Amino acid sequence: MTKIVGKEQFSELVTLLEIDAPRIARQRKPGHFVIVKIGREGERIPLTISMADPEKGTISLVIQKVGVTSHKVTALNPGDELTDVVGPLGHATHIEKLGTILCAGGGVGIAPMLPIVQAMKEAGNRVISVLAARTKDLIILEEQVRAHSDEVIIMTDDGSYGQKGLVTQGMEEVIKREPVNQAITIGPAIMMKYAAALTKKYNLPTVASLNTIMVDGTGMCGACRVSVGGKTKFVCVDGPEFDAHEVDFDELLMRLGAYQDEERADYERYLKTIQ
Repeated sequence: MTKIVGKEQFSELVTLLEIDAPRIARQRKPGHFVIVKIGREGERIPLTISMADPEKGTISLVIQKVGVTSHKVTALNPGDELTDVVGPLGHATHIEKLGTILCAGGGVGIAPMLPIVQAMKEAGNRVISVLAARTKDLIILEEQVRAHSDEVIIMTDDGSYGQKGLVTQGMEEVIKREPVNQAITIGPAIMMKYAAALTKKYNLPTVASLNTIMVDGTGMCGACRVSVGGKTKFVCVDGPEFDAHEVDFDELLMRLGAYQDEERADYERYLKTIQ
């Protein structure tokens, strides 16, 4: 059992939980994730570690309510416990001094982007972060990202904060005005697809994190298989980060929607039990 020691509500749908996990906090690196379970018969869900405090012995997870398990997890409060937390899992982000790094995070994808921004800056890079969301209320962790970025560009679909437009517009603004050595994109699959198409046009090496498709987290279920460079990869054990220009995003998007009807029905049944 793992105790929750802190909670912050970013919006109606997005919650940060700080949990007591000293061994994970000491070993965690950017890009790592954990598997969380609530209840003995509960579903296993993968969550990327956003922040870690080795001295305090805690890690922070940002969760968006999209289904039954995420709804149950975000309903927990400090003092409550998660049944299981396993990690750190996955391959850590490759960090090195390259020059200028363009980090593009969309929605809750900003959370796993934060430790990468921190590490890339500490490695001596110039870091430009583009944060994007549908509206102002969905821009998260801005203060923390600013603390480790040379520049932050905010993009919102409705223009309620920063510039009105998509993440790709903010990215292209940077690419056109100065040399960029690498791009990193984390967010909804459709966002990463268009970010990858943009950077490919400019021959800019780009990494995409595909953590949203993970289910089991150990490579056993096969649900997170994707085609990368024409080869089958499993996001949880081979990733979660891949060369964005090699990812078959159309296949990825199709797989993400495979069980939408079942998930929606399950969620509706769950809501009836708590009303």
